[in-house]
Amino acid sequence: MTANERIELLAEEIKELLHPHATDDVKLVQKGLMLYRQGLVKQLQVWNAQITATVQDVTPCYVKLNFAFLASSQCTCPHEGLCRHQMAVFFAAYSRIGSVADWVAEWREPMKEKSAVTNWGLQAAKDLIKANGVMKPDYRRWVESFEVSFDTILNSKKYSSPFIIAELFNIFERRIKASAPVEQEWRLLYEMVGIVVSFRKLAVLTEDAGFSEESVRRAYLSVFHNLIEDADELVLKIGVQSLPFDFDEFIMQLKDDVFELLTVSTGLEQERIYLYRLLWTNLFKKKEWREQEIVRIHERMKSAKEWENLNPLMIAGVHISFLQQKDELALDLIDKIEDSLITPYMLHWIDLLSQTKSWKRVGPVVELFASKLKSYLAFLRTYHSCAAFTRSALKAIAPYVLENGKTELYERAMLATLPYSYTEYEFLLFERKQFEKWGDLQAFMGWSYYDLPRERVKVIEKEKPEVLLGMLHQSALQEINQKNRSSYKAAVRHLKKLRTLYKKIKRVDDWQYFLDTLMDKTKRLRAFHEECRRSKLIEE
Repeated sequence: MTANERIELLAEEIKELLHPHATDDVKLVQKGLMLYRQGLVKQLQVWNAQITATVQDVTPCYVKLNFAFLASSQCTCPHEGLCRHQMAVFFAAYSRIGSVADWVAEWREPMKEKSAVTNWGLQAAKDLIKANGVMKPDYRRWVESFEVSFDTILNSKKYSSPFIIAELFNIFERRIKASAPVEQEWRLLYEMVGIVVSFRKLAVLTEDAGFSEESVRRAYLSVFHNLIEDADELVLKIGVQSLPFDFDEFIMQLKDDVFELLTVSTGLEQERIYLYRLLWTNLFKKKEWREQEIVRIHERMKSAKEWENLNPLMIAGVHISFLQQKDELALDLIDKIEDSLITPYMLHWIDLLSQTKSWKRVGPVVELFASKLKSYLAFLRTYHSCAAFTRSALKAIAPYVLENGKTELYERAMLATLPYSYTEYEFLLFERKQFEKWGDLQAFMGWSYYDLPRERVKVIEKEKPEVLLGMLHQSALQEINQKNRSSYKAAVRHLKKLRTLYKKIKRVDDWQYFLDTLMDKTKRLRAFHEECRRSKLIEE
Protein backbone atom coordinates (compact mmCIF):
# COMPACT_ATOMS: atom_id res chain seq x y z
CA MET A 1 0.00 0.00 0.00
CA THR A 2 1.40 3.42 -0.97
CA ALA A 3 1.75 6.37 1.41
CA ASN A 4 -1.04 8.20 -0.44
CA GLU A 5 -3.41 5.26 0.01
CA ARG A 6 -2.60 5.15 3.72
CA ILE A 7 -3.39 8.84 4.08
CA GLU A 8 -6.69 8.32 2.18
CA LEU A 9 -7.71 5.55 4.59
CA LEU A 10 -6.74 7.69 7.58
CA ALA A 11 -8.86 10.53 6.17
CA GLU A 12 -11.89 8.24 5.94
CA GLU A 13 -11.32 6.93 9.47
CA ILE A 14 -11.16 10.44 10.95
CA LYS A 15 -14.25 11.41 8.95
CA GLU A 16 -16.13 8.48 10.53
CA LEU A 17 -14.77 9.18 14.01
CA LEU A 18 -15.76 12.85 14.16
CA HIS A 19 -19.36 13.99 13.74
CA PRO A 20 -20.32 17.42 12.39
CA HIS A 21 -23.33 17.62 14.73
CA ALA A 22 -21.13 17.22 17.84
CA THR A 23 -19.97 20.58 19.24
CA ASP A 24 -16.67 19.24 20.59
CA ASP A 25 -15.81 17.60 17.27
CA VAL A 26 -16.60 20.79 15.33
CA LYS A 27 -14.28 22.80 17.64
CA LEU A 28 -11.55 20.16 17.26
CA VAL A 29 -11.64 20.38 13.46
CA GLN A 30 -11.69 24.20 13.54
CA LYS A 31 -8.67 24.41 15.89
CA GLY A 32 -6.68 21.85 13.89
CA LEU A 33 -7.52 23.67 10.68
CA MET A 34 -6.37 26.98 12.17
CA LEU A 35 -3.00 25.55 13.25
CA TYR A 36 -2.48 24.00 9.80
CA ARG A 37 -3.45 27.15 7.90
CA GLN A 38 -1.10 29.25 10.06
CA GLY A 39 1.77 27.06 8.85
CA LEU A 40 2.60 25.80 12.36
CA VAL A 41 3.12 22.15 11.30
CA LYS A 42 6.87 21.55 10.90
CA GLN A 43 9.17 18.63 10.05
CA LEU A 44 6.32 16.54 8.58
CA GLN A 45 7.36 13.03 7.60
CA VAL A 46 5.20 10.18 6.31
CA TRP A 47 6.50 6.71 7.19
CA ASN A 48 5.11 3.24 6.49
CA ALA A 49 3.44 2.98 9.90
CA GLN A 50 2.91 6.57 10.96
CA ILE A 51 3.07 10.29 10.28
CA THR A 52 5.35 12.40 12.49
CA ALA A 53 5.61 16.17 12.84
CA THR A 54 6.12 19.02 15.27
CA VAL A 55 3.38 21.62 15.84
CA GLN A 56 4.62 25.04 16.97
CA ASP A 57 1.73 25.86 19.31
CA VAL A 58 2.15 27.95 22.51
CA THR A 59 4.32 25.03 23.58
CA PRO A 60 5.87 22.94 20.75
CA CYS A 61 4.20 19.51 20.52
CA TYR A 62 5.59 16.36 18.92
CA VAL A 63 2.89 14.29 17.14
CA LYS A 64 2.73 10.70 15.90
CA LEU A 65 -0.31 9.61 13.85
CA ASN A 66 -0.57 5.82 13.64
CA PHE A 67 -1.99 4.50 10.33
CA ALA A 68 -3.04 1.07 11.63
CA PHE A 69 -4.43 2.13 15.03
CA LEU A 70 -5.48 5.75 15.16
CA ALA A 71 -6.36 5.38 18.86
CA SER A 72 -2.69 4.64 19.66
CA SER A 73 -1.53 7.92 18.11
CA GLN A 74 0.44 10.22 20.39
CA CYS A 75 0.96 13.89 21.13
CA THR A 76 3.12 15.43 23.84
CA CYS A 77 0.30 17.79 24.86
CA PRO A 78 -1.78 16.77 27.91
CA HIS A 79 -5.03 16.32 25.94
CA GLU A 80 -6.42 12.75 25.88
CA GLY A 81 -7.56 11.24 22.59
CA LEU A 82 -7.52 13.05 19.26
CA CYS A 83 -6.25 16.62 19.81
CA ARG A 84 -5.95 19.81 17.74
CA HIS A 85 -2.25 19.13 17.09
CA GLN A 86 -2.99 15.69 15.63
CA MET A 87 -5.72 17.21 13.47
CA ALA A 88 -3.28 19.89 12.24
CA VAL A 89 -0.73 17.20 11.31
CA PHE A 90 -3.43 15.20 9.53
CA PHE A 91 -4.44 18.24 7.48
CA ALA A 92 -0.79 18.92 6.60
CA ALA A 93 -0.34 15.31 5.42
CA TYR A 94 -3.67 15.28 3.55
CA SER A 95 -2.74 18.48 1.69
CA ARG A 96 -0.10 16.42 -0.15
CA ILE A 97 -2.74 14.24 -1.83
CA GLY A 98 -5.88 16.37 -1.97
CA SER A 99 -7.75 19.52 -1.01
CA VAL A 100 -8.16 20.07 2.73
CA ALA A 101 -11.05 22.44 2.02
CA ASP A 102 -12.86 19.68 0.07
CA TRP A 103 -12.31 17.19 2.91
CA VAL A 104 -13.79 19.63 5.43
CA ALA A 105 -16.74 20.37 3.11
CA GLU A 106 -17.48 16.64 2.68
CA TRP A 107 -17.21 16.12 6.43
CA ARG A 108 -19.71 18.91 7.07
CA GLU A 109 -22.14 17.71 4.37
CA PRO A 110 -24.18 15.37 6.65
CA MET A 111 -25.00 18.35 8.87
CA LYS A 112 -26.26 20.34 5.89
CA GLU A 113 -28.13 17.28 4.66
CA LYS A 114 -29.69 16.77 8.08
CA SER A 115 -30.91 20.38 8.20
CA ALA A 116 -32.32 20.27 4.67
CA VAL A 117 -33.95 16.89 5.04
CA THR A 118 -35.46 17.85 8.40
CA ASN A 119 -37.16 20.88 6.90
CA TRP A 120 -38.34 18.80 3.97
CA GLY A 121 -39.59 16.06 6.31
CA LEU A 122 -41.59 18.49 8.42
CA GLN A 123 -43.35 19.78 5.33
CA ALA A 124 -44.03 16.22 4.14
CA ALA A 125 -45.51 15.36 7.50
CA LYS A 126 -47.82 18.38 7.37
CA ASP A 127 -48.99 17.40 3.89
CA LEU A 128 -49.72 13.86 5.01
CA ILE A 129 -51.75 15.03 7.99
CA LYS A 130 -53.82 17.26 5.71
CA ALA A 131 -54.36 14.40 3.27
CA ASN A 132 -55.27 11.75 5.81
CA GLY A 133 -57.19 13.62 8.45
CA VAL A 134 -58.41 11.49 11.36
CA MET A 135 -59.18 7.94 10.18
CA LYS A 136 -61.82 5.54 11.45
CA PRO A 137 -60.60 2.22 12.91
CA ASP A 138 -59.48 0.06 10.00
CA TYR A 139 -56.38 -2.08 10.45
CA ARG A 140 -55.27 -2.25 6.82
CA ARG A 141 -55.81 1.48 6.32
CA TRP A 142 -53.75 2.13 9.46
CA VAL A 143 -50.88 0.00 8.19
CA GLU A 144 -51.02 1.56 4.73
CA SER A 145 -50.98 5.04 6.27
CA PHE A 146 -47.96 4.20 8.45
CA GLU A 147 -46.07 2.72 5.51
CA VAL A 148 -46.82 5.63 3.19
CA SER A 149 -45.81 8.11 5.88
CA PHE A 150 -42.60 6.21 6.64
CA ASP A 151 -41.68 5.94 2.96
CA THR A 152 -42.47 9.60 2.33
CA ILE A 153 -40.42 10.87 5.26
CA LEU A 154 -37.60 8.32 5.57
CA ASN A 155 -37.38 6.31 2.35
CA SER A 156 -37.80 8.83 -0.45
CA LYS A 157 -34.35 10.40 -0.07
CA LYS A 158 -30.87 8.91 -0.17
CA TYR A 159 -28.58 10.04 2.61
CA SER A 160 -25.10 9.09 3.67
CA SER A 161 -25.24 9.72 7.40
CA PRO A 162 -27.11 7.45 9.85
CA PHE A 163 -27.42 10.43 12.21
CA ILE A 164 -30.24 11.80 10.10
CA ILE A 165 -32.47 8.79 10.79
CA ALA A 166 -33.40 9.65 14.39
CA GLU A 167 -34.40 13.18 13.44
CA LEU A 168 -36.63 12.02 10.59
CA PHE A 169 -38.14 9.27 12.72
CA ASN A 170 -39.21 11.86 15.30
CA ILE A 171 -41.07 13.69 12.53
CA PHE A 172 -42.67 10.41 11.44
CA GLU A 173 -43.79 9.67 15.02
CA ARG A 174 -45.37 13.08 15.40
CA ARG A 175 -47.27 12.47 12.17
CA ILE A 176 -48.62 9.15 13.54
CA LYS A 177 -49.85 10.73 16.76
CA ALA A 178 -51.46 13.63 14.89
CA SER A 179 -53.70 11.19 12.97
CA ALA A 180 -54.59 8.92 15.93
CA PRO A 181 -58.27 8.06 16.64
CA VAL A 182 -59.98 10.18 19.26
CA GLU A 183 -61.35 7.23 21.29
CA GLN A 184 -58.89 6.13 24.01
CA GLU A 185 -59.21 2.37 23.42
CA TRP A 186 -58.69 2.68 19.67
CA ARG A 187 -55.90 5.22 20.03
CA LEU A 188 -53.87 2.79 22.17
CA LEU A 189 -54.22 0.00 19.63
CA TYR A 190 -53.48 2.44 16.78
CA GLU A 191 -50.21 3.44 18.48
CA MET A 192 -49.29 -0.22 19.08
CA VAL A 193 -49.80 -1.06 15.40
CA GLY A 194 -47.72 2.00 14.55
CA ILE A 195 -44.87 0.75 16.75
CA VAL A 196 -44.80 -2.69 15.12
CA VAL A 197 -45.02 -1.35 11.56
CA SER A 198 -42.43 1.38 12.07
CA PHE A 199 -40.09 -1.01 13.91
CA ARG A 200 -40.29 -3.41 10.96
CA LYS A 201 -39.83 -0.64 8.37
CA LEU A 202 -36.87 0.85 10.24
CA ALA A 203 -35.21 -2.58 10.52
CA VAL A 204 -35.53 -3.04 6.74
CA LEU A 205 -34.21 0.47 6.07
CA THR A 206 -31.20 -0.25 8.29
CA GLU A 207 -30.37 -3.40 6.36
CA ASP A 208 -30.89 -1.81 2.95
CA ALA A 209 -28.76 1.23 3.85
CA GLY A 210 -25.85 -1.01 4.84
CA PHE A 211 -24.95 1.03 7.92
CA SER A 212 -22.42 -0.69 10.17
CA GLU A 213 -23.56 -2.08 13.53
CA GLU A 214 -21.40 0.49 15.32
CA SER A 215 -22.88 3.37 13.31
CA VAL A 216 -26.43 2.25 14.10
CA ARG A 217 -25.59 1.86 17.77
CA ARG A 218 -24.22 5.38 18.00
CA ALA A 219 -26.74 7.08 15.73
CA TYR A 220 -30.21 5.62 16.30
CA LEU A 221 -30.30 2.28 18.14
CA SER A 222 -32.05 4.26 20.89
CA VAL A 223 -35.02 4.66 18.51
CA PHE A 224 -35.61 0.88 18.59
CA HIS A 225 -35.22 0.81 22.38
CA ASN A 226 -37.69 3.67 22.77
CA LEU A 227 -40.22 1.82 20.61
CA ILE A 228 -39.89 -1.23 22.85
CA GLU A 229 -40.39 0.90 25.98
CA ASP A 230 -43.46 2.52 24.42
CA ALA A 231 -44.87 -0.91 23.56
CA ASP A 232 -44.30 -2.05 27.15
CA GLU A 233 -46.30 0.91 28.47
CA LEU A 234 -49.07 0.42 25.89
CA VAL A 235 -49.71 -3.26 26.70
CA LEU A 236 -50.20 -2.30 30.35
CA LYS A 237 -52.72 0.41 29.42
CA ILE A 238 -54.53 -1.86 26.97
CA GLY A 239 -54.72 -4.59 29.62
CA VAL A 240 -56.65 -2.46 32.14
CA GLN A 241 -59.31 -1.02 29.84
CA SER A 242 -62.54 -2.46 28.47
CA LEU A 243 -61.98 -3.47 24.86
CA PRO A 244 -64.35 -3.01 21.89
CA PHE A 245 -66.13 -6.10 20.59
CA ASP A 246 -64.19 -6.18 17.31
CA PHE A 247 -60.83 -5.58 18.99
CA ASP A 248 -59.81 -9.25 18.47
CA GLU A 249 -60.03 -8.83 14.71
CA PHE A 250 -57.32 -6.14 14.92
CA ILE A 251 -55.19 -8.27 17.25
CA MET A 252 -55.38 -11.19 14.82
CA GLN A 253 -53.93 -9.03 12.06
CA LEU A 254 -51.36 -7.47 14.38
CA LYS A 255 -50.08 -10.99 15.19
CA ASP A 256 -49.24 -11.51 11.53
CA ASP A 257 -47.17 -8.31 11.44
CA VAL A 258 -45.43 -9.22 14.69
CA PHE A 259 -44.42 -12.61 13.24
CA GLU A 260 -42.62 -10.77 10.43
CA LEU A 261 -40.26 -9.25 13.01
CA LEU A 262 -38.54 -12.65 13.28
CA THR A 263 -37.45 -12.74 9.64
CA VAL A 264 -37.60 -9.17 8.34
CA SER A 265 -33.84 -8.56 8.56
CA THR A 266 -30.59 -10.16 9.69
CA GLY A 267 -29.53 -7.44 12.13
CA LEU A 268 -31.07 -6.13 15.37
CA GLU A 269 -31.79 -9.68 16.50
CA GLN A 270 -32.05 -8.93 20.21
CA GLU A 271 -34.37 -5.96 19.68
CA ARG A 272 -36.64 -7.88 17.27
CA ILE A 273 -36.92 -10.86 19.62
CA TYR A 274 -37.51 -8.62 22.64
CA LEU A 275 -40.50 -6.90 21.01
CA TYR A 276 -41.87 -10.24 19.81
CA ARG A 277 -41.65 -11.77 23.30
CA LEU A 278 -43.15 -8.70 24.94
CA LEU A 279 -46.29 -8.77 22.81
CA TRP A 280 -46.79 -12.52 22.99
CA THR A 281 -46.42 -12.48 26.77
CA ASN A 282 -48.70 -9.55 27.51
CA LEU A 283 -51.07 -9.05 24.57
CA PHE A 284 -51.59 -12.28 22.61
CA LYS A 285 -52.82 -14.46 25.46
CA LYS A 286 -55.45 -16.76 23.95
CA LYS A 287 -54.62 -20.46 23.98
CA GLU A 288 -55.62 -21.02 20.34
CA TRP A 289 -53.47 -18.10 19.17
CA ARG A 290 -50.39 -19.60 20.79
CA GLU A 291 -51.14 -23.03 19.34
CA GLN A 292 -51.45 -21.50 15.88
CA GLU A 293 -48.21 -19.56 16.38
CA ILE A 294 -46.19 -22.70 17.16
CA VAL A 295 -47.50 -24.32 13.98
CA ARG A 296 -46.59 -21.21 11.97
CA ILE A 297 -43.06 -21.14 13.44
CA HIS A 298 -42.44 -24.79 12.55
CA GLU A 299 -43.79 -24.32 9.02
CA ARG A 300 -41.61 -21.26 8.47
CA MET A 301 -38.53 -23.12 9.68
CA LYS A 302 -39.22 -25.99 7.29
CA SER A 303 -39.46 -23.64 4.31
CA ALA A 304 -36.39 -21.58 5.28
CA LYS A 305 -33.47 -21.25 2.87
CA GLU A 306 -30.10 -22.76 3.81
CA TRP A 307 -28.50 -19.36 4.37
CA GLU A 308 -31.26 -18.04 6.64
CA ASN A 309 -30.63 -17.43 10.33
CA LEU A 310 -33.17 -19.60 12.15
CA ASN A 311 -32.18 -18.42 15.61
CA PRO A 312 -35.03 -15.87 16.04
CA LEU A 313 -37.60 -18.48 14.96
CA MET A 314 -36.20 -21.08 17.36
CA ILE A 315 -36.13 -18.62 20.25
CA ALA A 316 -39.72 -17.66 19.42
CA GLY A 317 -40.61 -21.36 19.54
CA VAL A 318 -39.00 -21.67 22.98
CA HIS A 319 -40.91 -18.65 24.24
CA ILE A 320 -44.31 -19.76 22.99
CA SER A 321 -43.66 -23.24 24.46
CA PHE A 322 -42.98 -21.72 27.89
CA LEU A 323 -46.17 -19.64 27.59
CA GLN A 324 -48.04 -22.85 26.81
CA GLN A 325 -46.42 -24.46 29.89
CA LYS A 326 -44.78 -27.04 27.62
CA ASP A 327 -41.49 -26.75 29.46
CA GLU A 328 -39.99 -30.04 28.30
CA LEU A 329 -40.46 -29.01 24.68
CA ALA A 330 -38.94 -25.58 25.44
CA LEU A 331 -35.90 -27.10 27.18
CA ASP A 332 -35.41 -29.54 24.32
CA LEU A 333 -35.40 -26.64 21.84
CA ILE A 334 -32.91 -24.71 24.00
CA ASP A 335 -30.52 -27.65 23.93
CA LYS A 336 -30.58 -27.63 20.14
CA ILE A 337 -29.32 -24.04 19.96
CA GLU A 338 -25.64 -23.13 20.42
CA ASP A 339 -24.74 -21.89 23.91
CA SER A 340 -23.33 -18.67 22.47
CA LEU A 341 -26.72 -17.88 20.88
CA ILE A 342 -29.28 -19.04 23.44
CA THR A 343 -27.70 -18.40 26.86
CA PRO A 344 -28.43 -14.63 27.15
CA TYR A 345 -32.08 -15.20 26.21
CA MET A 346 -32.52 -17.67 29.07
CA LEU A 347 -32.36 -14.81 31.56
CA HIS A 348 -35.78 -13.66 30.35
CA TRP A 349 -37.47 -17.01 30.88
CA ILE A 350 -35.96 -17.42 34.36
CA ASP A 351 -37.32 -13.96 35.27
CA LEU A 352 -40.69 -14.71 33.65
CA LEU A 353 -41.24 -17.92 35.63
CA SER A 354 -39.80 -16.45 38.85
CA GLN A 355 -42.29 -13.55 38.74
CA THR A 356 -45.17 -16.04 38.96
CA LYS A 357 -43.28 -18.05 41.65
CA SER A 358 -43.50 -21.17 39.47
CA TRP A 359 -40.49 -22.63 41.30
CA LYS A 360 -40.93 -26.20 40.06
CA ARG A 361 -40.79 -24.87 36.52
CA VAL A 362 -37.91 -22.49 37.21
CA GLY A 363 -35.62 -25.23 38.60
CA PRO A 364 -34.82 -27.13 35.37
CA VAL A 365 -34.32 -23.86 33.47
CA VAL A 366 -31.86 -22.56 36.06
CA GLU A 367 -29.98 -25.89 36.09
CA LEU A 368 -29.63 -25.82 32.31
CA PHE A 369 -28.66 -22.16 32.39
CA ALA A 370 -25.94 -22.80 34.99
CA SER A 371 -24.46 -25.55 32.83
CA LYS A 372 -24.03 -23.11 29.92
CA LEU A 373 -22.47 -20.21 31.82
CA LYS A 374 -18.82 -21.15 31.46
CA SER A 375 -18.94 -21.69 27.71
CA TYR A 376 -20.90 -18.48 27.17
CA LEU A 377 -18.34 -16.41 29.09
CA ALA A 378 -15.59 -17.98 26.99
CA PHE A 379 -17.53 -16.80 23.93
CA LEU A 380 -17.89 -13.22 25.25
CA ARG A 381 -14.18 -12.91 26.12
CA THR A 382 -13.99 -9.21 27.03
CA TYR A 383 -13.82 -8.57 30.77
CA HIS A 384 -16.50 -5.87 30.80
CA SER A 385 -19.02 -8.03 28.90
CA CYS A 386 -18.30 -11.08 31.07
CA ALA A 387 -18.59 -9.12 34.32
CA ALA A 388 -21.88 -7.49 33.26
CA PHE A 389 -23.41 -10.81 32.19
CA THR A 390 -22.25 -12.53 35.40
CA ARG A 391 -24.03 -9.89 37.48
CA SER A 392 -27.23 -10.37 35.46
CA ALA A 393 -26.99 -14.16 35.72
CA LEU A 394 -26.53 -14.25 39.49
CA LYS A 395 -29.30 -11.70 39.96
CA ALA A 396 -31.68 -13.79 37.81
CA ILE A 397 -31.17 -17.08 39.66
CA ALA A 398 -31.06 -15.53 43.16
CA PRO A 399 -34.88 -15.58 43.78
CA TYR A 400 -35.08 -19.30 42.97
CA VAL A 401 -32.03 -20.07 45.14
CA LEU A 402 -33.34 -18.11 48.13
CA GLU A 403 -36.87 -19.47 47.90
CA ASN A 404 -35.77 -23.08 47.59
CA GLY A 405 -32.54 -23.12 49.61
CA LYS A 406 -30.49 -24.13 46.56
CA THR A 407 -27.23 -22.68 47.86
CA GLU A 408 -25.22 -25.46 46.21
CA LEU A 409 -26.58 -24.40 42.81
CA TYR A 410 -25.74 -20.76 43.48
CA GLU A 411 -22.21 -21.69 44.49
CA ARG A 412 -21.86 -23.80 41.36
CA ALA A 413 -22.91 -20.83 39.24
CA MET A 414 -20.37 -18.61 40.96
CA LEU A 415 -17.60 -21.15 40.43
CA ALA A 416 -18.53 -21.38 36.73
CA THR A 417 -18.33 -17.60 36.37
CA LEU A 418 -15.03 -16.96 38.17
CA PRO A 419 -13.15 -14.65 38.14
CA TYR A 420 -16.10 -12.34 37.31
CA SER A 421 -18.09 -13.54 40.34
CA TYR A 422 -15.18 -13.12 42.75
CA THR A 423 -16.75 -10.34 44.84
CA GLU A 424 -20.04 -12.23 45.38
CA TYR A 425 -18.36 -15.58 45.99
CA GLU A 426 -15.78 -14.16 48.40
CA PHE A 427 -18.55 -12.49 50.43
CA LEU A 428 -20.64 -15.69 50.50
CA LEU A 429 -17.78 -17.89 51.72
CA PHE A 430 -16.68 -15.42 54.37
CA GLU A 431 -20.20 -14.92 55.70
CA ARG A 432 -20.65 -18.69 55.97
CA LYS A 433 -17.24 -18.97 57.66
CA GLN A 434 -16.10 -21.42 55.00
CA PHE A 435 -12.57 -20.15 55.47
CA GLU A 436 -10.77 -23.04 53.77
CA LYS A 437 -12.75 -22.50 50.58
CA TRP A 438 -12.20 -18.77 51.03
CA GLY A 439 -8.45 -19.39 51.10
CA ASP A 440 -8.66 -21.59 48.00
CA LEU A 441 -10.50 -18.78 46.22
CA GLN A 442 -7.75 -16.27 47.03
CA ALA A 443 -5.12 -18.71 45.75
CA PHE A 444 -7.16 -19.21 42.54
CA MET A 445 -7.27 -15.44 42.04
CA GLY A 446 -3.53 -15.22 42.61
CA TRP A 447 -3.77 -12.87 45.58
CA SER A 448 -0.87 -12.75 48.00
CA TYR A 449 -1.25 -12.47 51.76
CA TYR A 450 -0.67 -8.72 51.66
CA ASP A 451 -3.29 -8.20 48.94
CA LEU A 452 -6.07 -9.36 51.27
CA PRO A 453 -8.33 -6.93 53.20
CA ARG A 454 -6.87 -6.43 56.68
CA GLU A 455 -10.23 -6.85 58.43
CA ARG A 456 -10.72 -10.22 56.75
CA VAL A 457 -7.20 -11.36 57.67
CA LYS A 458 -7.70 -10.44 61.35
CA VAL A 459 -10.84 -12.58 61.58
CA ILE A 460 -9.22 -15.57 59.86
CA GLU A 461 -6.03 -15.31 61.94
CA LYS A 462 -8.24 -15.60 64.99
CA GLU A 463 -10.63 -18.34 63.83
CA LYS A 464 -8.74 -20.36 61.17
CA PRO A 465 -5.09 -19.21 60.91
CA GLU A 466 -3.93 -22.29 59.00
CA VAL A 467 -5.90 -21.02 55.97
CA LEU A 468 -3.29 -18.29 55.53
CA LEU A 469 -0.27 -20.62 55.56
CA GLY A 470 -0.47 -21.58 51.89
CA MET A 471 -0.68 -17.97 50.71
CA LEU A 472 2.27 -16.93 52.88
CA HIS A 473 4.36 -19.87 51.64
CA GLN A 474 3.55 -18.98 48.04
CA SER A 475 4.18 -15.25 48.53
CA ALA A 476 7.54 -15.86 50.24
CA LEU A 477 8.77 -18.20 47.50
CA GLN A 478 7.67 -15.80 44.77
CA GLU A 479 9.66 -12.98 46.37
CA ILE A 480 12.76 -15.17 46.80
CA ASN A 481 12.60 -16.13 43.12
CA GLN A 482 12.88 -12.44 42.17
CA LYS A 483 16.51 -12.61 43.41
CA ASN A 484 17.02 -9.01 44.41
CA ARG A 485 17.57 -7.31 47.75
CA SER A 486 14.15 -5.64 48.08
CA SER A 487 12.31 -8.90 47.27
CA TYR A 488 14.43 -10.76 49.85
CA LYS A 489 13.33 -8.24 52.47
CA ALA A 490 9.70 -8.79 51.50
CA ALA A 491 10.20 -12.58 51.65
CA VAL A 492 11.58 -12.28 55.19
CA ARG A 493 8.45 -10.35 56.26
CA HIS A 494 6.30 -13.20 54.91
CA LEU A 495 8.46 -15.80 56.70
CA LYS A 496 8.28 -14.00 60.03
CA LYS A 497 4.48 -13.91 59.74
CA LEU A 498 4.55 -17.63 58.89
CA ARG A 499 6.59 -18.33 62.02
CA THR A 500 4.02 -16.48 64.14
CA LEU A 501 1.12 -18.47 62.67
CA TYR A 502 2.89 -21.83 63.04
CA LYS A 503 3.50 -21.03 66.70
CA LYS A 504 -0.13 -20.01 67.13
CA ILE A 505 -1.42 -23.34 65.80
CA LYS A 506 1.30 -25.19 67.74
CA ARG A 507 3.13 -26.61 64.75
CA VAL A 508 6.61 -25.34 65.57
CA ASP A 509 8.26 -28.54 64.35
CA ASP A 510 6.63 -28.12 60.92
CA TRP A 511 7.89 -24.56 60.80
CA GLN A 512 11.45 -25.56 61.69
CA TYR A 513 11.47 -28.33 59.10
CA PHE A 514 10.23 -25.92 56.42
CA LEU A 515 12.81 -23.26 57.36
CA ASP A 516 15.73 -25.73 57.43
CA THR A 517 14.72 -27.08 54.01
CA LEU A 518 14.35 -23.54 52.61
CA MET A 519 17.76 -22.46 53.90
CA ASP A 520 19.38 -25.52 52.35
CA LYS A 521 17.74 -24.92 48.95
CA THR A 522 18.76 -21.25 48.94
CA LYS A 523 22.29 -21.64 50.34
CA ARG A 524 23.75 -19.98 47.23
CA LEU A 525 21.60 -16.87 47.71
CA ARG A 526 23.94 -15.07 50.09
CA ALA A 527 21.98 -11.82 50.10
CA PHE A 528 18.80 -13.67 51.11
CA HIS A 529 20.59 -15.41 53.98
CA GLU A 530 22.00 -12.05 55.09
CA GLU A 531 18.46 -10.64 55.30
CA CYS A 532 17.35 -13.70 57.28
CA ARG A 533 20.18 -13.22 59.79
CA ARG A 534 19.65 -9.46 59.98
CA SER A 535 15.97 -10.00 60.89
CA LYS A 536 16.95 -12.75 63.33
CA LEU A 537 14.95 -15.30 61.40
CA ILE A 538 18.01 -17.54 61.61
CA GLU A 539 20.99 -17.37 63.96
CA GLU A 540 24.33 -15.82 63.01
